[in-house]
Amino acid sequence: MSHDTTIHRIVRPAVRRIAPTGVTPNQLTTLRLVTGLVAAAAFAVGGPIWPRIGGVIFLLSLLLDRADGELARQTGRSSPLGYRYDLVCDCLATVATFIGIGFGLVGSFGPGAILLGLIAGAGVCGLFWMLNVVKVAPVSTYRLWGGRIVIDTDDAMALVPVLIWCGAAKIELIAAASLTVAALLGLSLRGFLKRTATASDEQSIDGINPPA
Repeated sequence: MSHDTTIHRIVRPAVRRIAPTGVTPNQLTTLRLVTGLVAAAAFAVGGPIWPRIGGVIFLLSLLLDRADGELARQTGRSSPLGYRYDLVCDCLATVATFIGIGFGLVGSFGPGAILLGLIAGAGVCGLFWMLNVVKVAPVSTYRLWGGRIVIDTDDAMALVPVLIWCGAAKIELIAAASLTVAALLGLSLRGFLKRTATASDEQSIDGINPPA
């Protein structure tokens, strides 16, 4: 995963100011989780106003998601425990986001919106597990316009508030449910093929060098 995406660059000057204050990366991670849950609650209320407010809070949460790791690197406080805490908070905030959007769309989309939100949330959980724990595949980084803009797959979440502000929340929820499940199935297949290939290679080695 890149630590120099465009969003990292945006938060870096603010983090430099925060670094001498004694604020810890875990405190920023906790604030990221809280703001993410507040945004999800705003999405769940529905209506014309609250989802728009939730979108603003969501963007703040997204910036905090980058700021905690940036602070850890600037202050030398990176740790395996902090990394795992960051992953858990990111997963919880993202899952809550899609479930919140689902509840918020019940009035205009029917009860199926909740089901789609739950499917998207479950897909997100699976993707976090496959990418960050099992590590079936690396998180892709993309450099656009000669490297002036750098994004990774996590940055796609910045589209969440944009689509809500554009009135495309229904399309967003359907896409999230479909794409997360499709990506999860694809990664699961990739992991299965990788394990099969590894087992085949081990059997070939054992055949060439039988135990004495």
